[in-house]
Amino acid sequence: MRLERSLPLLGLLLCAVLPSVSFLVGVSSQGEFLVEISGTTVTITCPFEDEGIRWALSGKTEATTERKFVIRDHDSTPANLSCSLGKRNRQLYLNARVCARCEELDALTVAGIISADLLITLGVLILVYYCSKGRKERASPAGHSRPRGQKMQRPPPVPNPDYEPIRKGQREVYAGLGHRGI
Repeated sequence: MRLERSLPLLGLLLCAVLPSVSFLVGVSSQGEFLVEISGTTVTITCPFEDEGIRWALSGKTEATTERKFVIRDHDSTPANLSCSLGKRNRQLYLNARVCARCEELDALTVAGIISADLLITLGVLILVYYCSKGRKERASPAGHSRPRGQKMQRPPPVPNPDYEPIRKGQREVYAGLGHRGI
């Protein structure tokens, strides 16, 4: 029962934290590649911290020697990327999906949208509860103590001639109701 109560809180926490976390990939003994995606620009940070890093993108050596490597106008095609410093070399398989017309949302905006949605939903629930409560009171007065249940049709009273018992002398009245072979 406690787990069911904590699931919405966990979902809200994940929605608030995940957009602000950058993508970490390519675990190595020196550290991790840090990949940041913004629109169609992909920025990769090498795990080596010294200067003079050489980058190679799909086998071609790039001119930059900085720790960060920026790919502008990336077209979402997979690529092999490596950074090397002296004899040390780290490789990364980059399969990043980018979007030119996507909007970035920060964690505060996402949390605000979720909170507003929850408050509106709670308001609608309270409104429906009070409207249905008012109809229930109008429909049944307080002094009315008849039990509610299915509406059953009552049979006609016993003296009705349709329900008279068959008497020994009057069998001819019911002779037309004999068994028919089907």
